[in-house]
Amino acid sequence: MDDGLSQPGSRSGAASRTPGLEELLTVVGSYLPTDHVQRIQSAALFAADAHRGQKRKTGEPYIAHPLAAATVLADLRVDADTIVAAILHDVIEDTPIAKEELAVSFGVNVADIVDGVTKLDQIQFKSREEAQAESFRKMLLAMVRDLRVILVKLADRLHNMRTISGMSMMRRRAIARETLDIYAPLAERLGLYNLKLELEDLGFRALYPRRYQVIDQALRRARGNQKEFLAKIAENIDSSLSKSKLPAEVEAREKHLYSIYRKMQRKRIPLAEIVDVYGLRVIVDSADDCYRAIGMVHSVYRPMPGRFKDYIAIPRVNGYQSLHTTLFGPNGLPIEVQIRTRDMHRIAESGIAAHWKYKAGESDATEQTQAREWLANLIAMQESGSSEEFLESVRLDLFPDKVYLFTPKGQILRLPRGATVVDFAYAVHTDVGNRCVAAKVDRRLAPLRTELRNGQTVEIVTAPGAMPNPAWVNFVVTAKARTAIRQFLKGLRRAEAIELGQRLINQSLAEFKISLTEVGEATLLATAGEQGMVDVDELFEKVGLGERLAPLIALRIGSTPDASSDQNEPSRETAIAPAPLAIAGTEGLLVSYARCCYPLPGDPIIAYLSSGRGIVVHREACANVEDYRKHPDKWLSVAWSESTDKRFTSELQVVVANRMGVLAAIAAAIARTETNIDHVDMQERDTETSMLVFELKVRDRRHLAQIIRVIRRMPEVLRVSRTLAVRSRDD
Repeated sequence: MDDGLSQPGSRSGAASRTPGLEELLTVVGSYLPTDHVQRIQSAALFAADAHRGQKRKTGEPYIAHPLAAATVLADLRVDADTIVAAILHDVIEDTPIAKEELAVSFGVNVADIVDGVTKLDQIQFKSREEAQAESFRKMLLAMVRDLRVILVKLADRLHNMRTISGMSMMRRRAIARETLDIYAPLAERLGLYNLKLELEDLGFRALYPRRYQVIDQALRRARGNQKEFLAKIAENIDSSLSKSKLPAEVEAREKHLYSIYRKMQRKRIPLAEIVDVYGLRVIVDSADDCYRAIGMVHSVYRPMPGRFKDYIAIPRVNGYQSLHTTLFGPNGLPIEVQIRTRDMHRIAESGIAAHWKYKAGESDATEQTQAREWLANLIAMQESGSSEEFLESVRLDLFPDKVYLFTPKGQILRLPRGATVVDFAYAVHTDVGNRCVAAKVDRRLAPLRTELRNGQTVEIVTAPGAMPNPAWVNFVVTAKARTAIRQFLKGLRRAEAIELGQRLINQSLAEFKISLTEVGEATLLATAGEQGMVDVDELFEKVGLGERLAPLIALRIGSTPDASSDQNEPSRETAIAPAPLAIAGTEGLLVSYARCCYPLPGDPIIAYLSSGRGIVVHREACANVEDYRKHPDKWLSVAWSESTDKRFTSELQVVVANRMGVLAAIAAAIARTETNIDHVDMQERDTETSMLVFELKVRDRRHLAQIIRVIRRMPEVLRVSRTLAVRSRDD
């Protein structure tokens, strides 16, 4: 088409300076009108200017990446807004340009798509996993508003996988695992089959390069005979269809490496035993012709029992439709055959992307609607907890549906293989799941954890006062059920935690001869505020859950002058010496460290509330802990603060061979690790060996481990060990 941009003089200046632009404009010019192509070219020049000076790890200009991602989408023949968003998808993240500027220049739709794809790198998270989960949460929620967000993200990920060789081995493996766990299943869930296959192939190659190479070489060796063998079967089927005057296209298809690898894993069989590496696809004109064709195919080769699947009458949740059958080929070799119409084939290859192809005024959004029904559930799911829980729920929900079930009224529900009665109840409605007490499967009573099979009819029995059982979380498989159960139990646990927290604080306040009923609301609110909480209920909840210590909260309340009208004692808080280390949450209390086990930062610890000594911290492995377990009400759950510059006492027992100067040699070695020796005790064990007991000042557990490694390398040293409840001095 003569779009005004195809002349060499009009493009050469911009395209020659922008790698990948010429190819992109050629593809979009084949199906989009001139004004849309001009808009895409403007976006490319805008992005090239924004990314000027930036390089990829492969060494090429950064603009090559967004243009390549846009070309992936152009091959799917999507609309101009999606192409423009793909070109600009890294502009907000990697340049100073803001979303508002994109909205002014290219429209609100494009700006929203780009914002949905943008990662959340500017926010500080506790861990990389949390940042990844939060970015994924944001992207999926943006998909609810506009499904084109995921098209851009998948194209972005596909090009990153194509050029992943520039990454370090560790980074390659992390990205490949994420691709196989999340993005490839997501592409399949949305019907983007071609993208899914390439993502799996690239992810498999990057994550397991050796396994990929072995399977690839084995298939190359077997490919010649298999193809010749398959061509004869295709010829026989095509001949039979032609005799029946049924127009059809018969083509061979090859299973992809990752699919073969997964089958080897799932069935625990070697590659030599996988015989259905190749299959056939039959494409006809109408759904009626599909059923006629299946009869013809079964008349040529005998079908394998139990291997026929009708995805036309009952489509997969992503809109995929086909008839699947497995035939006994020559010599008994199984041959997989798919039969579908041309429209079904278009949806199978392009999925939801097929509906953003440029069509003047046409609207065909069946698969979009089905995809949005799934995405709408994400809204409720994401409110249930942390980003990591959300990511786990989505991952569980991404795998293809395998089980088709019926309600008593004949409605079809699709659930993953392994789904239980409880999964079915929550699939009907969240309230039905929450009030579920029993079920009938094919009119017979069945336990709630019963695993459902294809074609069963399930009736759920509910009761008004029923509630979810926490044990259900251990056997449900769908994200919706897991999320709903957790959400209900969280609300239930909060009420119980608040009540428990009130009781614990009341018990601790008894030392001050007051109770919560005598404490003013202002005092409780002030105490909650000091702890960084918004209200008193949150304070009680944290105490009930063990995240705050009741004795500490009681101390805060009891030391407040207006805590009680009868409180005449002076504030105890001012009389307490500061702790040598801030154990998290113990500010203002006396903290001491047991000399039976010498706890250090990094050790698992537990604390004991001792009269007159405040909080005494022990290592969890300390033998003396057993004596104190008779008073569980005085044990506190504590943790080390994140950082400290303090030094702590630790004790090492070193068994040495009796040699002249051995003590001086070990002391010198310890001194080289920048460690002070407070005390040394020498005990002769026999004529050949002695035990040296060093009392040291160290920073933490790592520092002590460094000292132990240095001492252990000395030839005179026979054994080094850390003191643990050998004796209970002062404790």
